Amino acid sequence: MAKLKLSTAWTRLFTRSLKTLTRKSLRAGARATTRALKPPAARRRLTPAAGEWSTGVALGQTGFRRYGLYRPPGIRRGERLPLLVMLHGCGQDAEGFARATHMNRIAARERFLVLYPEQDRLANAQGCWNWFDTRSGRAEREAALILRAVDQVCRQQPVDPARLAIAGMSAGASMAALLVTWQPERFQAVAMHSGIPPGTASSGLSALSAMHGRRATLPLAATPTTMAASWPPLLVIHGAADTVVSPANGRAAVLSWAHAAGARARPARILQRGKRYPMTVTDYQRADGSAVATLVEVARLGHAWSGGAAGQPFCDPLGPDASRLVWAFAARQFRA
Repeated sequence: MAKLKLSTAWTRLFTRSLKTLTRKSLRAGARATTRALKPPAARRRLTPAAGEWSTGVALGQTGFRRYGLYRPPGIRRGERLPLLVMLHGCGQDAEGFARATHMNRIAARERFLVLYPEQDRLANAQGCWNWFDTRSGRAEREAALILRAVDQVCRQQPVDPARLAIAGMSAGASMAALLVTWQPERFQAVAMHSGIPPGTASSGLSALSAMHGRRATLPLAATPTTMAASWPPLLVIHGAADTVVSPANGRAAVLSWAHAAGARARPARILQRGKRYPMTVTDYQRADGSAVATLVEVARLGHAWSGGAAGQPFCDPLGPDASRLVWAFAARQFRA
């Protein structure tokens, strides 16, 4: 009962934090809740763009989770393509996250599949992944269901299991990174957008403190040897003006990866494309020059997907294109 009260309290406090976002975003989140409770169509188009959008359900010993799946057009017999797993944030669902990020457009051009696991509203009323609830084991159970969805898609679709990457926004970013710490060998790249690193919170109340940058991050349970052998490189994208999840969390995430791998920061560089917000990029590398982590701090960006679709909740179209950054980062690891 005490754990339930803590989780409920965190949900209430997180909802108050979301008031810093637009009213339109919150209304869209409510509409997403209604859609999530309706039975999904067996197969439908997400957009008129080329490719195929379908839905499915992954079943596990601890429950089930729905998911959306995008397949690029023109897959040939015997061909195996990369798979990118995308975990949505609070107030979002699978289809809304796909619309917001435009990741399917990139997948159609670059030829990879995209899996969008969806949090159940009965597990979290705000649609947040319960990444913070490690004491009760709920976070681990949800991570297992996400992996079940990955395994199911790998069996049923033309996926190359040696080219898997995972990314997420906000709570989805935190869950993506947490999942990788438990099974790092499954993925070749991980990307966090506006999230909190593993080892920073273990309950609802500690998660709230972490959101404001008031929690220290525990070291990863890894060594330079194990990091080099099986851990994927990390990309972190975070808005410098984020008032929901402190930018200090982005810096803590890359430092935890770098310290565990014995990596050092390269000189930071400032990049800007056209009129988009400028970004400061810092790479962390081992002595041999191999990549460990990259931090992208976006000026003037709040708690929103950088370069996301205009008019969609939790998006800022003026930021650099985070979807392109995520795929480019993953593709480099696949080639390596």
